[in-house]
Amino acid sequence: MIVVTGATGNIGRPLTRALVAAGQEVTAVSRHPATVPDGARHVVADLARPAGLAPALAGAKALFLLLSGDLHAPGSRPADIIRAADAAGVRRVVLLSTQGVSTRPFGATRVAMRALEDVLRDSGLEWTVLRPGGFASNALWWSESVRARRVVAAPFGDVGVPVIDPTDIAEVAAAGLMTDQHTGRTYELTGPEVITPRAQTEAIAAALGAPVHFHDLTRAEAKSAMSQAMPPELAEDTLAILGAPTPAELRVSPDVERVLGRAPRTFAEWAERHVEAFR
Repeated sequence: MIVVTGATGNIGRPLTRALVAAGQEVTAVSRHPATVPDGARHVVADLARPAGLAPALAGAKALFLLLSGDLHAPGSRPADIIRAADAAGVRRVVLLSTQGVSTRPFGATRVAMRALEDVLRDSGLEWTVLRPGGFASNALWWSESVRARRVVAAPFGDVGVPVIDPTDIAEVAAAGLMTDQHTGRTYELTGPEVITPRAQTEAIAAALGAPVHFHDLTRAEAKSAMSQAMPPELAEDTLAILGAPTPAELRVSPDVERVLGRAPRTFAEWAERHVEAFR
C-alpha cells in the first residue's frame, strides 16, 4: 500500500489517480473530509500530529510526503512524520521539497526543508527527494479575477521562471514510489521553458478564446495577498524568487524527461486543461 499525503491537492490528486491506475493500493490522506479519486481509501489525519497518522500508515510500504503550509512555520516538527513512518514499517519515502533548497539555501523555510531532507537521508529508509520550481497551478490564484473581470493581477509581469505542471510532479513521484530505480536520487523539476506572468496571461486568454488584461501588482500588494494563504516568511521567499530569479532558477532541468521519457508539459497545455477554472 502507498500513502499519499496532501491527497486532495494539485499534486496529490493526480498522484493518487496515477497510482490507482497502475494497480496500486492507495491510502489518500487529507486534513479534512473530502472526495478522493475512485479506488483509493481515504483517511482524515493532521500531519501536525504524527501520532494520528497510525491508521493511515498501518501496512504501508511507501509514503509520499507533502507538507502543508503550517508545517513550514517555525516550531513545526515535520521530521516526526518520517520517524512515525519508519516506526510503522514504511520502507520508502518520496519527499516533496523545493528548488530553493539548492538555489537559495539560507532562508529560514529552506534551511528547515534541507534539515528535513537530511533527516530522511539519514533515516535508513529508501528515499527520493523532489525539488520543483514554481507551479503552473499557482495561476489558479488568478481564477476569480479572470472570471469576474478578465484580469490577471500579479507582480513582476515580465520576469519569468520555468513553471512546472503539478501533474508532471505527480507522475515523477509515482515513479519514485513504485520502483526502486529512483532510490537515493534528488530531482530538480521544472517546466520546458521560462514563461512570464504576462505570457501566462496570454496563454489563459488563448485557452478561453477571450482577451485577458494583465495588471502589475507591487511587491507589497502581492505579499499581502499571498500571506493570506501561506506563512509570511514563505510568501517573502516566493516573491524573492519571482522577482529576481537566479541563473539556477532560470535553468530548464532535464529531470522530468529523464524520469518519464518525455518532455514536461507546457503552461499552455496546463491552461487548456484547467480552462473551466477561468470561465
